[in-house]
Amino acid sequence: MAYNAHPTAIIDQGARIGDGTRIWHWVHVSAQASIGAGCSLGQNVYVGNDVEIGSNVRIQNNVSVYDAVTLEDDVFCGPSMVFTNVYNPRSAFERKNEYRRTRVKRGATLGANCTIVCGHTVGEYAFVGAGAVINRDVPAYALMVGVPARQIGWMSEFGERLALPLQGAAEAVCAHTGVRYVLDGTAVARVGAQAA
Repeated sequence: MAYNAHPTAIIDQGARIGDGTRIWHWVHVSAQASIGAGCSLGQNVYVGNDVEIGSNVRIQNNVSVYDAVTLEDDVFCGPSMVFTNVYNPRSAFERKNEYRRTRVKRGATLGANCTIVCGHTVGEYAFVGAGAVINRDVPAYALMVGVPARQIGWMSEFGERLALPLQGAAEAVCAHTGVRYVLDGTAVARVGAQAA
């Protein structure tokens, strides 16, 4: 496979890694992991066995992607953000059979030092601010901040805040791309062409 790995990286035999993926210093990719094309895994990243990573995913330094985590295409994981896979861990009690699955959908951004509590889905193009703690499902395009995280707005696919209320009926245009978004109740959808 045509991927690039730094000499300090440990890639266990059997790992599937797509073309053009770059793996930097002191990364460990487990044997049953699946990583798509065009990804970047920064320094000191760990990828578990029961992990599926799509294409064009950016995982910054010091992130551990543990078993039972799926990252769809175009996901961004900021430096030192945290995934979990056991809801109530205790050192004295093994709970590997109790892993709760986490899915981060296409285009979502997980800011630096945020935490995603296991068992939840982060919707398409959602934006989780730095240091936020996600303890429930996140709607597509939602902007989430705080501990525990709360929704304070909506984001475009480009990553610009949209001038929309949290709920109701409204429309907004991404100032950068001209793409239109429609709020219907408590859900946002893109109208027309995808952002470039």
